Amino acid sequence: MAYLNQDQLLSLGFKSIGVHVKISDKASIYDCEQIEIGDHSRIDDFCVISGSVTIGKYCHITPMCLVAGGTPGITFSDFTTIAYGVKIFSQSDDYSGGSLTNSLIPKKYKKEIFEPVILGRHVIVGANSIVMPGVYIGEGCSVGAMSLVNISTDPWGIYFGVPAKRMKERKKSILELEKQFLTEISNDPL
Repeated sequence: MAYLNQDQLLSLGFKSIGVHVKISDKASIYDCEQIEIGDHSRIDDFCVISGSVTIGKYCHITPMCLVAGGTPGITFSDFTTIAYGVKIFSQSDDYSGGSLTNSLIPKKYKKEIFEPVILGRHVIVGANSIVMPGVYIGEGCSVGAMSLVNISTDPWGIYFGVPAKRMKERKKSILELEKQFLTEISNDPL
């Protein structure tokens, strides 16, 4: 995997970009002027990122993900990861048949859903899962592979299924590990 160098990253015209950001040269990034990326975050091969997107610190968007921020936006809080093939949408057409669909149709003939999506700190979303408009995934949640998240989640749960349901509690040990990690890197002379 080859990453864009610092000059290439800056030339894309992001709204803001942190230090030590890695973006694959095989990722497709649109609307850079609406995208903010925090320190030490990474976007891998074959990802498509578009619209209003805010990515916190130490976030990882793994290969083949779609992050469609559109107008309402998608927010990744610090330490968030989405696994291979995850798709996140902040807007959608109405599939009921009451309006025309697709991006080629003028808005007056469409009924679209526009709602922001927020992924809390320490969220991980499993491979090939889908997150729909208006969802807030609470801090510390994990979402199992191939799940459909169409309603918001409460913090520190393990969710999976179609639709995703809370199945277990997630340990909060990662909060102590986060403190240790941040202390360690703050003491690192580099």
